[in-house]
Amino acid sequence: MSDGSVRRVRSTGNNRSLSRAWTAPVRAMNRFLGSADSPDPGAEQCADSAVVDCGVYVDGKREPGEYSPSAALRLARSRDDAFVWLGLHQPSDSEMSAIARTYGLHELAVEDAVQAEQRPKLEQFGDVHILVLRTARYVPHSELTETSQIVETGQMMVFVGEQFVITVRHGDASELVSVRAGLETERAALMQHGPWAVAYAVTDRVVDLYLEVADQVEADLDILEERVFARGTGSPIQQIYQMKRELVEFRRAVVPLQRPLATITAPQSRVVPKEIRRYFRDVHDHLTRTVEQVTSYDDLLNSILQARLAQVTVDQNNDMRKIAAWAGIATVWTAVAGVYGMNFEHMPETQWLYGYPVVVSIMLLISVLLYRAFRRNGWL
Repeated sequence: MSDGSVRRVRSTGNNRSLSRAWTAPVRAMNRFLGSADSPDPGAEQCADSAVVDCGVYVDGKREPGEYSPSAALRLARSRDDAFVWLGLHQPSDSEMSAIARTYGLHELAVEDAVQAEQRPKLEQFGDVHILVLRTARYVPHSELTETSQIVETGQMMVFVGEQFVITVRHGDASELVSVRAGLETERAALMQHGPWAVAYAVTDRVVDLYLEVADQVEADLDILEERVFARGTGSPIQQIYQMKRELVEFRRAVVPLQRPLATITAPQSRVVPKEIRRYFRDVHDHLTRTVEQVTSYDDLLNSILQARLAQVTVDQNNDMRKIAAWAGIATVWTAVAGVYGMNFEHMPETQWLYGYPVVVSIMLLISVLLYRAFRRNGWL
């Protein structure tokens, strides 16, 4: 898996056709009721494809009805206690540019949202704060191999304005449907604090998935460790390296997020409302735990790799000692046979009737004694 790679799953043409067929009557009704003036073509195209959900929340409660991104923003700006939550999934350049024109997003932020190759960070462009998160998901597998994909990563960008929050998701590592449903039902009071409440809930969801991935990676490490130290078996070094590459990718998603959360939770910070800052502190604690786990996993994996390399070295030394022992035994026969194979005229015992069997017996005796000596010393 390459560094910083992000898996993208584009919607098929059939899905987009179904989306257009479903949203067309809604748009027509909105125009008829006056809830949506004719938005620009780019925004309408986004409503057909990249927009997962677009809701208007007044005093923490979602307003009924369907809205285009531009109509939702106009409605939110007509109320002081309202904001828009616009959810996008893998928007194209043109789709994101249309949203940027409607919501006044900076062009550099739009480029980052489309490319989806950013490190976790917190930036500010005017009145809009941008929180970049790397999502992670554990990929189930029956057996750890040299090519097993263990951790799948993606990207989440959260644009937080005064009366809107835009979430841009790339990859399938972290869905937000359950997050939105939870905020609208079980945690509806939290939505009264505005767009930063959504940013907290999204961050909390991403970090909770980090914890799940870390626990499941730990199980894989236990299996790998057992294979390395099991008698008579050994995990191939390629599997250990594959596990290390996957852990490196997971680490690059988790560790850099510490700095943005530290900025948000700092006592002197004015980025986030005080009521929401305490929630972010809880997320920061969970992230710190995950970072500690990932660091310990990296150390453990290095130890496993070193142990496996040491085992390979020991196995090679044992093989060399066995070869040397058998070569020593064979040398006895070679030496004696070489002496008697020189065909000198005057050789001892050449005319003796029992010379041949005696010499062979002596060579066998010496070979047995050498074998027992090598066996006793662990060479054979």
